[in-house]
Amino acid sequence: MQKPALTGGDSSEETFSLKKIIPPMMAIIAGMIMVILDGTVVNVAVPELVKYFETSLQTIQWTITGYTLALSAVIPLAGWMTDKFGAKRIFVLTIVLFTLGSVLCSLAQTPEQLVLYRIIQGLGGGMVAPIGMAMVFKLAPPERRGSIMGMLGIPMLLAPALGPVLSGYLVQYATWHWIFLINVPVGLVAVWLGLKFLPGGSGQEAVRLDLWGMILAPIAFAMLVYGVSEGSESWTSASTITGLAVGGAALIVFIIVELRQKYPLLELRVFGSTDFTRGILLLWVTQIALFGAMLLIPLYLQNIRGLTPLETGLLLLPQALASGVAMPIGGKLFDKFGAKPLAMAGLTVITAALYMLSGITSDTANGQIILCLIMMGMGMGLSMMPLNTHVLNSAPRQLVSRVTPLTAAAQQIVVSFAIAGLTGYLTSRMTVHAADPEQAGNPLQVAVLSYGDTFLVASCIAVAGLLLTFLLRKPAAKPQAGPEQDAAESSMMMGH
Repeated sequence: MQKPALTGGDSSEETFSLKKIIPPMMAIIAGMIMVILDGTVVNVAVPELVKYFETSLQTIQWTITGYTLALSAVIPLAGWMTDKFGAKRIFVLTIVLFTLGSVLCSLAQTPEQLVLYRIIQGLGGGMVAPIGMAMVFKLAPPERRGSIMGMLGIPMLLAPALGPVLSGYLVQYATWHWIFLINVPVGLVAVWLGLKFLPGGSGQEAVRLDLWGMILAPIAFAMLVYGVSEGSESWTSASTITGLAVGGAALIVFIIVELRQKYPLLELRVFGSTDFTRGILLLWVTQIALFGAMLLIPLYLQNIRGLTPLETGLLLLPQALASGVAMPIGGKLFDKFGAKPLAMAGLTVITAALYMLSGITSDTANGQIILCLIMMGMGMGLSMMPLNTHVLNSAPRQLVSRVTPLTAAAQQIVVSFAIAGLTGYLTSRMTVHAADPEQAGNPLQVAVLSYGDTFLVASCIAVAGLLLTFLLRKPAAKPQAGPEQDAAESSMMMGH
């Protein structure tokens, strides 16, 4: 009898083989790490780009804003595109588009060209993470899912920390063009690996087009991200109010439309699962605490301590290494114990680290900062991917390709909100401390106290997440069934 192909553990006759899953995993990791790296490398190069193009900071800032908006706009389309045309085909095409955008960025002659080419990059990169996560989830058998997803999580946590180091080095010792050109060999390798090793599939020609969803989702998510991002400067500015109003209105209409659709673009009915809802709420709270704090630490190191971008990136490396060590451990423990104990342990360590940072001063020893970073990295490694896997486990198997775009699009808004909210709070605390007669005339002390206050708020958010972990429960094991069971599961979830 012919041995069945590896399809994600849907047949009880299958024997899991790590050798079979590593090549497609490498293709997915190569694509994801390239896109995630690109989200951080440009931040460090902004001053150099302002100088090179002889333009304003506001103009160059659009290279980041345009990229983020393009990412947010296409993420919701990932599920429908993969169902329609096949995950392998769309994944490879998005890597090609991202790599092409990278080449164009390196050749940009004007700031306007650079903004346009960054948007092309974003249009390619937005679908990579949700498609990649869905493919890995389906490749892994249920009993090994935590371990396999943990392997995928390593580049997702390493890349943001490695980005500033790589960018700082290239900007300082080479030229800004290389922050884009380094994507080309990685992209070519990812395309080759994808074509050779990713499981095929031509898609389903019968998948219906949710036209209103495809129109409303990009408007809603892109405008909300834009409005919240602008809120970091001022919550009362015209751009902030416009972005939030248009995005909020589009989101409300989108939700109403999707709940009435038989074949929606994003499967919002999955929130009918209490396990899914509890898991994703906890994931959002954790992301707000973590990603907001991860922005504050580089700002403190550069603005208060006067470190260069390269020095800052090197000081942040222990956090990335700690997450890389803890991530596979968290994955293996997830397979045995579920997400709850890991989320509790991870958030406890994160809360302690953020509380320690709340007492930071202008001359806090580097060793103490590194200790806090290592604790945060370990907390992230233990909690983030188990929570992501818990959320996907809580959804019907056949809806995973629609759930990963939903979680990825929501994460863009949540992270933008975290950055804008904590940045705005930092600014407001600076105003308060500057008005204090005891601190007047000492701007350094004002800034240090404000950073401490903001880290304290982040630790309180982490405590809220820790309390939410008590609501988690391990989803019931789903039988290794065929299409009939999947259809029954979907019908129960959707109420059809």
